[in-house]
Amino acid sequence: MTLHIARHPLLALGALLVITAAPSSWAQEQAIARTANASSLEWGGCPAFMPDGCEIAVLHGDPAEPNVDIFYRVPGKAEVARHWHNSPERMVLVSGEMEVTYDGQEPVMLNPGTYAHGPARKPHSVTCRSEEACTLFIAFIDPLDAFNEFDIRDMANDNAAE
Repeated sequence: MTLHIARHPLLALGALLVITAAPSSWAQEQAIARTANASSLEWGGCPAFMPDGCEIAVLHGDPAEPNVDIFYRVPGKAEVARHWHNSPERMVLVSGEMEVTYDGQEPVMLNPGTYAHGPARKPHSVTCRSEEACTLFIAFIDPLDAFNEFDIRDMANDNAAE
């Protein structure tokens, strides 16, 4: 059966409203592009259990809200303690050479341009293997968080009690 919008005035009106209303709401957000060395980036600190010199720059979104994108930078040779996030992480290494080890898995070496996915609540540790700083792009689905070893023990105890 072929539906002819012209023969159905309400469908035609609805289609017209969708076509004219949607682009104006979509156009409110501006497209952006950032490089890890852009002077416009505002770098801030990391949680206390992260290594000295660790920095985070918010690229898009609000860290307290879902769908936030960041650059995460640690100094060369820095080791990041075992930790986890409530959100899955979608990552691309921008600079340096980084080793990531998720519990129960073999370590993975990331080189610039490497994509990695980290499951939600999966503990992991990180080492920047290069002399230069490691900069990682991370897209979080849920609000930005990071929990250290003590929080991992609490999570394990909570799971055992369930």
